[in-house]
Amino acid sequence: MAEVTAEPTTGTDEQPRPFILAGAKVFTGTTFLDGPHDVHVTDGRITDVRPSSADAGASGPADRDAKATTASGDGGGGGDAHRIDMSGQVVLPGLIDCHVHVSAERAGSMEAVHEPFSLEFFRAARNLEATLRTGITAARDAGGADLGVKQAIERGWVLGPELAIAVQVIGETGGHADHHTASGADLPFFQTHPGRPRSVADGPDDFLRLARELFRAGADQIKICTTGGVLSPTDDPLHSQMLPAEIEAVVAEAASQGSYVMSHAQGAPGIKNALRAGVRTIEHGIYLDDEAIDLFLEHDAFLVPTLQAPIEVLRGADSGVASLPPAVVAKARRVLDVHRASIATAVERGVKIAMGTDAGVGVHGSNLEELALLQDVGMSLEDALRAATSTAADLLRRPDLGRVEADATASLVALPEADLARIGELRGGDLRVWKAGREVV
Repeated sequence: MAEVTAEPTTGTDEQPRPFILAGAKVFTGTTFLDGPHDVHVTDGRITDVRPSSADAGASGPADRDAKATTASGDGGGGGDAHRIDMSGQVVLPGLIDCHVHVSAERAGSMEAVHEPFSLEFFRAARNLEATLRTGITAARDAGGADLGVKQAIERGWVLGPELAIAVQVIGETGGHADHHTASGADLPFFQTHPGRPRSVADGPDDFLRLARELFRAGADQIKICTTGGVLSPTDDPLHSQMLPAEIEAVVAEAASQGSYVMSHAQGAPGIKNALRAGVRTIEHGIYLDDEAIDLFLEHDAFLVPTLQAPIEVLRGADSGVASLPPAVVAKARRVLDVHRASIATAVERGVKIAMGTDAGVGVHGSNLEELALLQDVGMSLEDALRAATSTAADLLRRPDLGRVEADATASLVALPEADLARIGELRGGDLRVWKAGREVV
């Protein structure tokens, strides 16, 4: 067969040309398949995954300059397809980060107070591209990105993963989402603007109204705070925030809009309040006890550990890159070991774990470190990959993502098989990435 150069699949409104990733080791989102397989892609979707034929022909490992041969038949898409040799490579579903803040970097640092208002949108564009190039083809923004950021990606103006947005982080007066300081200044993580409503409410009726304001602003899910946090200097991660009736009001409104609630929740009492009220996903889960874990299992809720977050706080403080209040740094040191122990127990008990990094607390583009951290607390490589693929897709209610199977969206990642053992160290440029059938180049 005549050889042709594999063409990039980015940057136009036209459907990408069908292609076949041939001879790869495949992780389906749940397990590794035995032997090499071919993944057939047409019109941005996977049309077939089949064992490679004995004469598939491999001229060498695929790389950025790999050649592709034209092959008749593309597994149901019609027409000819590029056949791309992937021998020695592993193909994974596009990875999913369930907790990012794309408009922030080194959140909580005092430097952000002095930045021009519009700078965060340009930062978001840079962070989104770094995230996608790291193999994250879908992400859930846990506060900061507004509808304009999401639509810029959808229109192709900005290179980034598919994004589900919370718009704003909300909570009670004096809580983790309230950044009114003792000096009288307001220093919010995410300032209000026409596309980003207020962050503070009190009482069930006020929280109900704020949830509706967020859905009006384009939120895909609502992010609440049911405990204190590390980055908020004047509260305690162990202390509960929001009354059960306030949480229930937000949960009920989200359900009526076909959505759900995610909760920043670090102390056990606030975690349990959230789970009893019907919150679907708990973020961080630093101080878990047996009752809290029982509630996860009873309510079939997800835990998004963000093990990377306190590590990034300490990296920023120790390196001098981030100017953080001493109270914040002290809390990060205090939670580090107990956080790991809690997540290890949750893993052992069978809680559903979805990968999330809290990228924005640190730098974007190092998201895959979370996979190594999950392995450090007891997950196997397969378990960690499931957390970043099929389980994360289930959390997002996107059955077309996080899987390498027929009819799934062809968001895919490829890397040398030898690099699986060091996947947490990989960064943009170390992987090949396809988003909805288009290669990111």
